[in-house]
Amino acid sequence: HTSSYEGGLGPGNNQGTEDEKKNNLPQDFDIDMDDPETEKAAVAIQSQFRKFQKKKQDVKS
Repeated sequence: HTSSYEGGLGPGNNQGTEDEKKNNLPQDFDIDMDDPETEKAAVAIQSQFRKFQKKKQDVKS
């Protein structure tokens, strides 16, 4: 399953007016929340994030 959403996080995305860029809200996402692949991706991202948070905490202490 491929998503038709193309994120505006990279260079070369000059769409929209200056006002749209200021509020910095994402455009409508075309993500199927019931897709098993979406769930796998979310779990992987959360796992990496938790590792990052734990590592960050260990550095402080």
